Amino acid sequence: MSILEAIQPAEGGRTILDPATGEAVGRVAEPGVAELDTAVAAARAAQPGWAALGDARRVELLNDAADAIEANAEELAVLLSREQGKPLNGPNARFEVGACVAWLRATAATPVGPEVIVDDEQTYAEVHHKPLGVVGAIGPWNWPMMISIWQLAPALRMGNTVVMKPSEYTPLSVLALAHVLNTALPADVLIVVPGGRDVGEALSAHPGIDKLMFTGSIATGKAIIRSAADSVKRVTMELGGNDAGIVLDDADPAAIAEGLFWGAFINTGQTCAALKRLYVPDSLYDAVCEELTKLASAMPMGVGLDENNVLGPLQNRKQYDVVASLVEEARAGGGRVLVGGNPDESSPGFFYPTTLVADLGNDNALVTQEQFGPALPIIRYSDLDQAIEWANGLDVGLGASVWTPSPERAREVALRLEAGTVWINEHGAIDPRVPFGGSKQSGYGVEFAAAGLLECAQPVSIKGAAGSFATA
Repeated sequence: MSILEAIQPAEGGRTILDPATGEAVGRVAEPGVAELDTAVAAARAAQPGWAALGDARRVELLNDAADAIEANAEELAVLLSREQGKPLNGPNARFEVGACVAWLRATAATPVGPEVIVDDEQTYAEVHHKPLGVVGAIGPWNWPMMISIWQLAPALRMGNTVVMKPSEYTPLSVLALAHVLNTALPADVLIVVPGGRDVGEALSAHPGIDKLMFTGSIATGKAIIRSAADSVKRVTMELGGNDAGIVLDDADPAAIAEGLFWGAFINTGQTCAALKRLYVPDSLYDAVCEELTKLASAMPMGVGLDENNVLGPLQNRKQYDVVASLVEEARAGGGRVLVGGNPDESSPGFFYPTTLVADLGNDNALVTQEQFGPALPIIRYSDLDQAIEWANGLDVGLGASVWTPSPERAREVALRLEAGTVWINEHGAIDPRVPFGGSKQSGYGVEFAAAGLLECAQPVSIKGAAGSFATA
């Protein structure tokens, strides 16, 4: 039996369509709030036993789960490509499944043992980290498998159980991933409950959930925070952004063009930490526009199962309409479309062409609003201080980037940018060993590395007079 056959209901359910072709991918059952209550109760019942296994055994099981993903990688990638739309090749479906394996292994390998923080003649103190209980996770549709791993892996490693609610746009990908993971994990340690907004709201407010992890829009994140407040749940919020990149006047346009392109257009621009507005100095403006236009014109876009394609459709019609509207507003505002901006409305899929727009003012909507798609505004600047002010001028700050061969200049500008991560000569290159989180309305809490693991645990300080309980 295929993974897709195993996760579909015997009959009924909602049909999921391929955003590239409009063809049926599969069916998903949509449980309601009552089924969510049952899932939370089962996860809560399983949690003490999972915690009692101890860290070393949990690490073994997480590595076993990574092995299971590797063994089913191609089947998972094909399903992901069909449901989400991203191509198999390039930094897309196969890349995402591989990232699931890498993040699981990195999470399992990160040391998080007890820490002695004071040990002198008067005082001895150490900090331990205990499970919180049941972690609720609500994921997005852009990287449904990878971001699910970002949420569930640290929660499980720290001894919690997990109840996940995937996006209603990409439930099959997450159900398939969990099906594979659960061949290695004990029963009820990881439970996925697909559904609509009502299930998400119920999970946010559920008294049986001890922590919430959410990746998605600012508006939904604020609603989740409000729902979590009554029970004082811990929350980790990754709420996207409108990442700025600043090219300095000593950069080589040809050398940085590919990094700029994939920083902006990875996953067809549907990435929270993608490069979404690019600031270029007068002296390099035309050359950067030319180099990016050459690349954008050459990158094949189409159905994800075609091995030649590296860019795919927007995942849903709603996001397609957002991108199309912002590009038209840019054009109406005097923007010069260098490439793209001319979608084929007769296509059965939600394909919007790779689009570059030059000569925009910093106040244009394509600059100030997160497009979350394949359209990049390129803004000219004459003064670096002005570019930094523009980059910092929005109420979001997930990531940013600086492009220069000078390490000293890069660090100086990076430290002036208001973002949780600032990349140098790259953009969006996340690493499971490096903490990741947003500033301002891009969210709070961090993911990855030891800091991300500890977000899923309750610190317990044990303190006493020197020699009262410390062991040599």
